[in-house]
Order: sequence, then C-alpha cells, then structure tokens
Amino acid sequence: MSLAPTRLSDQPLPAGWLRPLAQLPGVSSLSSARAGGHSVAPYATSNLGLHVGDDPLAVQRNRAEFERRLGMSCVWLDQVHGNRVLTVDAQTLRAQPADGAITAERGVGCVVMVADCLPVLMAAPEGRAVGALHAGWRGLSGAGEMAGQGILETGVPALCELAGCEPADITVWLGPCIGPTAFEVGAPVLEAFGVGQQEPHPAFRLLNGGEAPKWRADLHALAHARLGRLGVRHIHAQGDCTVSDPARFFSFRRDGVTGRQAAAIGRQ
Repeated sequence: MSLAPTRLSDQPLPAGWLRPLAQLPGVSSLSSARAGGHSVAPYATSNLGLHVGDDPLAVQRNRAEFERRLGMSCVWLDQVHGNRVLTVDAQTLRAQPADGAITAERGVGCVVMVADCLPVLMAAPEGRAVGALHAGWRGLSGAGEMAGQGILETGVPALCELAGCEPADITVWLGPCIGPTAFEVGAPVLEAFGVGQQEPHPAFRLLNGGEAPKWRADLHALAHARLGRLGVRHIHAQGDCTVSDPARFFSFRRDGVTGRQAAAIGRQ
C-alpha cells in the first residue's frame, strides 16, 4: 500500500460529510455522504464501493478524494458481515476479508463502507490506537457461525489490547445507519440478539403480530447496549437515518442498486 505524503484539504467538506471525532488530538476522522464525487446514477456521486457495479475508475477517483480529505491512505476491506478485525499497517494488503481494522501506526487509515449498516469509529486515549468497524445486524449480533461474538466484542478488546487501555478509556462514534422507523425485521433478528418475541426490549418495537410478526429495530440502541456491557462509557452518536434521507445517503434497503459511503479514522 502506497503511503505518499498527503495533506488535509483546506476546502470545506462536501454536503453531508463529517469529521466525527474532530475534538480528539492526533486523530483524523471522516464520514462521507453522497455528494462530492465522480460517479453517475444510480451511484451518484461519491460512491466508494468497488463491488456494486460502478465504473472502477470513478470509484478509484472517489477513493482518492476521500483519502486526500482524511489526510492519509486507507486499508479498504472486503467486508463480509462477520466479526474479523485486522491489525493493519502500511504494508497491509487491501481487500482482505474482514469487517474491522485497528492500527497504532501513524498515517494509516482504518475505513469501513456502509449503505444502511452502522459505521463505528474508535479511538484510544491520546490517539494511541484507532479503529473502524462495520456493524450490520449480523455482525453486531454475532449471528450464525460467530455464535454471539459480534464485531464490537471482537473490536473493542482488540483496540484496548493494542493501546494498553481499558474499554472505559476509549471514545466510540456511531454513525448514520438505517433508523428505527425504517428497519423492519422478523423473528430471526430478535433470536440473533437473544431477545424473546414476547419480551419487551427498548431496541425492538412490535409492528404487527400474527403468524409472521414484524418489529422495528434500532441499531444504535443495540450497539449502545453492547458497548455498555463491554465497559465503554464515552459514546458519541450521529443518528441520521440513511433510508430516510436519499439526498444525503446511499441506502441498499431503499434503492437496491446503490453506492457506498464510508467512515474512516487514522493517527495523524
């Protein structure tokens, strides 16, 4: 992975883009939105996913713009809705199958792509180590072969071990994702989180009963609960719903064929 010298742009970010943890010294973070890129419909304009059918040259230009604004090159993962977290550095190959990355090396960006799933950024005290996690409901719950060991249960301890700190010391940011008014789920999702169908739960609201009941699920609330159980205390959230805001965000649930936005963090 080439790590040519880069610098943060002195120009304003495109509409909808954020610097989520700008208050932390020594850390650069970035959350993208639809605007500010080179792709055309249905990927217009700043699609960062190479796997969705977009023109690869346009995606590479978009990624280069994203990395320029972050101020460093990123390790782009092949996300598989699992719980694997890589420790990355300047020599790490891109497109490895994983749903999270952490690093203690300066100038290396940890990045995850989303289009309804929850992006999670993490930083240890003094920015000693940072990480990014991709948390859809499967990765968040630890469904299937992961047997309850979700991406947060993998990523938070890995970051703490790398930085030599405790979960209570780190700062976590939860980004835009499918919101609780748009995320309709069935019983298998409740089962994945260990919630009974008759059990009241703050993250699940019954939408309709009968033989095939449906609930509305709150990914932010589910992540908050799991982070709390892990001992994380410093949590910041950007609660925008990707489905409900087509002007700002890509959404797979809404559009089917669409692009991907990203969230990234690195040590300056």
